[in-house]
Amino acid sequence: MDQQAVKTISDVNAMSPRDFLDAFGDVAEHSPWVAREAASFRPFGGRDEMVLHFERALKSANRDAQIALVRAHPDLATRAKLTEDSTREQAGAGLNTLMAEEFARFTDLNTHYKERFGFPFIFAVKGATKHMILDSFAERVSNDPVVEFETALRQISRIFRFRIEDRVSA
Repeated sequence: MDQQAVKTISDVNAMSPRDFLDAFGDVAEHSPWVAREAASFRPFGGRDEMVLHFERALKSANRDAQIALVRAHPDLATRAKLTEDSTREQAGAGLNTLMAEEFARFTDLNTHYKERFGFPFIFAVKGATKHMILDSFAERVSNDPVVEFETALRQISRIFRFRIEDRVSA
């Protein structure tokens, strides 16, 4: 099944477990367990309820699973190979066309952030600009580690919402 084709919630609810995982297993970066857990709550009453169950799967997971999911996210503005979703989202924020100085700033911030927190900076980039992202980077790098981990989880939940909204009609 084509994961990028827009589906109705009825289509989603009628999917086999395998088809659901094929269509939504990548909503959580390299962490299909989130979709597997969310699927157990079908039938969903609507797209928002589907998003809610992805968020609940994340929030109810143990810390090791959560940190693994956070660490599965790529650095922003990286030259590394990204998933299709990450590539599209980062390009939409202009991170694929950075000038050399901007790329160097992102690289420095990514390095500093990961040294401080032990995981990559997470920001749901859809609808954001590179300047908004850099401002958030500068603001969040001084956060308390507990606060920043919770912020990363909230950003991942926003990513869930954006990706599910792209795939499931309202």
